[in-house]
Amino acid sequence: MDGLGRFADPCVLILTSLAGGDKHGYALIKDIEELAGAYLGPGTLYAALARLEQRHLIEALPAQDRRRPYRLTAAGAEALRAYLEHARTVSTTGLGRLAAFA
Repeated sequence: MDGLGRFADPCVLILTSLAGGDKHGYALIKDIEELAGAYLGPGTLYAALARLEQRHLIEALPAQDRRRPYRLTAAGAEALRAYLEHARTVSTTGLGRLAAFA
């Protein structure tokens, strides 16, 4: 996720959604709402998709009925796995430290 800066969160949500299968824009928005309770507007979504595609973490598939689905690439799966493993380490450490306040 290096180089994504303040846009990391939408990218992580998109990669996580695509880890469950190919999706077009509206399906991504709905899946992310269900998954994380977060709404990505079209501008945020398509800007993040462009950055992810530019970094070869996802790929656009041929359009189907005016909808363009996206697919997670092997590089995208590896980047997501590394990010989530790091987040798990930080989360586990943070929760362990908070246990003293319980």
